[in-house]
Amino acid sequence: MQRLIIRLDHISNSHLQLTPEQQHYLYRVLRLSQGDQFLALDGQGQQWLGVLTEQPGGARLTPQRPSPDAQPLITLAIALPKGNGFDGVVRQATELGVTRLQPILSQRTLSDPSPQRLDRWQRIAAEATEQSERLHLPQILTPLPWAAYLEQIGAATRWICLTRTPAPHLLTLADHSALMGEVTIAIGPEGGWTETEVTTALAAGFQPASLGPQILRAVTAPLAALALVQGVYAMRHQDANLCPGALGANFKQP
Repeated sequence: MQRLIIRLDHISNSHLQLTPEQQHYLYRVLRLSQGDQFLALDGQGQQWLGVLTEQPGGARLTPQRPSPDAQPLITLAIALPKGNGFDGVVRQATELGVTRLQPILSQRTLSDPSPQRLDRWQRIAAEATEQSERLHLPQILTPLPWAAYLEQIGAATRWICLTRTPAPHLLTLADHSALMGEVTIAIGPEGGWTETEVTTALAAGFQPASLGPQILRAVTAPLAALALVQGVYAMRHQDANLCPGALGANFKQP
């Protein structure tokens, strides 16, 4: 069933007023009509069964019990790649279950995106959320300089991915960390982090991590890191469900 991200202020007495863009998508692209159904999501965990009414642009909503959406809380702090490379990162990281994306302006970042670019990223994230059948819409934050970001970071577990530097593999670090808390993974730009950026990150509590011997592109590394952590979480979460308590007190049953 087609999923659609909606706004709560468009709901009145269990009736949803579709935006012109949503109407075009449902009626023109998908060729739905009166009586056809879709799933409406608020991006924060709530979902409704929507039924198109005879009133143009309207739908009747019935609350649905959300299905389990157990995911680790993962923030990707990514130095913006050149061109439109971050568009693909937003889409694919959303599909892989990222919680929050923090674009970073590093010393080797080539561009400072406009507010219109942030709007575009949020639209891409909404489309990917619908496509991947997630309940929660990832948060796309305003780009920040690296030093400014380090001043406000609060996650307990922090990894900075490095190349050509001896560091434990991220898979090993994730396997020995409590992934039920929030995790932040920092990915550098084309050419890597500068020595100063690495030094300040370590001073802020980041642990160095490796993604392997290969040198990955700036648009590939965040997806590889996210897939590794999600894989570890899925395996350990599954084991915890099969054998409660086997993985220690840090893992709670959903």
